Amino acid sequence: MKKILLVICALLLMPLLSSCAMTDVSHYKSVKPMLDLEKYFVGTTDAWGMFQQRDGAVLKRFHVVIEGKKTADELILDERFNYDDGSTQQRIWRLKKQADGSWRGAADDVKGEAIGQIAGNTLHWNYTLLLPVSGTIYEMQMDDWMYLMDDDSMINRASMRKFGVEFGQVTLFFRRRA
Repeated sequence: MKKILLVICALLLMPLLSSCAMTDVSHYKSVKPMLDLEKYFVGTTDAWGMFQQRDGAVLKRFHVVIEGKKTADELILDERFNYDDGSTQQRIWRLKKQADGSWRGAADDVKGEAIGQIAGNTLHWNYTLLLPVSGTIYEMQMDDWMYLMDDDSMINRASMRKFGVEFGQVTLFFRRRA
């Protein structure tokens, strides 16, 4: 009886444990075109996106205009959001490339630092977003993946979690202006 219970518990836990396995960014190291974050974002980039609840329902759609500039040691991304409900938002990222090739970044609505790795055409970020909802600020853990499709197009998909539970996803399509 004890063995049967152990087998049943193992079978029930397998899907939960396998959902914890994640692709490592190094999986994409040979995928082309190679992503050069500074080259891609210096200048003006448009992005269109949506936030979906975990059941797939779209809660918000938005357009973002991103002005990117390079200083001596930073890549600055000035993001201006226009949402489908008429609201607007600005986020200014200050990104620094590290000696090991990784990236660190900060923005006013990000708690601590965003930490990212690039391999091939892919950037993988992790950070805590301070998300305002109805007068309350929620700390959402972001698991953010960006995939360069060609020299001018990028797709971004981010999972938003709190206490390990996914609350929703953000999907964006970026297009550099000529």
